[in-house]
Amino acid sequence: MNKTKVLVVEDDPNICKLISDYMTAHGYDVTAVSDGPEALDYIRQRGLPHIALIDLALPTMHGFELSSKLKSMADVPIIFVTSTSDTDTIVQGLKRYAEDFIVKPFELRELEARVQAVLARMPSLDYASEPVVNIDDHLQVDFAHNRLTVAGKTYGLTPTESILLHVLLRNAGRVVENRMLIARVWPSEDVYEDTLRVHMHRLRRKLEADSHHPHYIRTERGVGYMFTIRPPDNSAADGATEDGDSPDKD
Repeated sequence: MNKTKVLVVEDDPNICKLISDYMTAHGYDVTAVSDGPEALDYIRQRGLPHIALIDLALPTMHGFELSSKLKSMADVPIIFVTSTSDTDTIVQGLKRYAEDFIVKPFELRELEARVQAVLARMPSLDYASEPVVNIDDHLQVDFAHNRLTVAGKTYGLTPTESILLHVLLRNAGRVVENRMLIARVWPSEDVYEDTLRVHMHRLRRKLEADSHHPHYIRTERGVGYMFTIRPPDNSAADGATEDGDSPDKD
């Protein structure tokens, strides 16, 4: 099994080395960078990490800005590792971006425990191992550049579509409830299932050969959606349809 990829974004070289050395010694595949643009360059070249540890007070890009850009690509879990203890900042960060927040100074074993706790809540295939994720012979996804390729044809993804697809892929083979999808894609907004259905319909139009008889994204009526990986020849075997998903009104 491939190691868990951890991206550390920290401009203090001493703290950066401590975190990197400790996490590496405990079996993680760690990449450390000192600022937001470096982090984004790494992701575009090497693919998504399984988790990102991000300082807030970075030199040229605030940690919230970096997190926003990362969340426009995929639903990568984030832990803020920072010296700020301002309650409003912590609350804002947790509501909008992060799974957890740890304030400096901290114990390295506590940081690892928090990483383990977050990863335990975030089921994962090995989606982060390559810049382009090969789902099967017909479908590839490049989350860092918000695009997918279906049977050789490339489509751009909106940030919402990219996050939806990422959450579904991470939970491939399991039904993701509507409320969970809404919470992951729109964590700080009041969004209803009608909005989810519209975005899912748009994603299906790009992903599926026939969005009314989907192969990849199946609907569990009244519950949620499931991403299915199997030979395309079986795409209509169950007679699955969008089960009431409303097309968007252009």
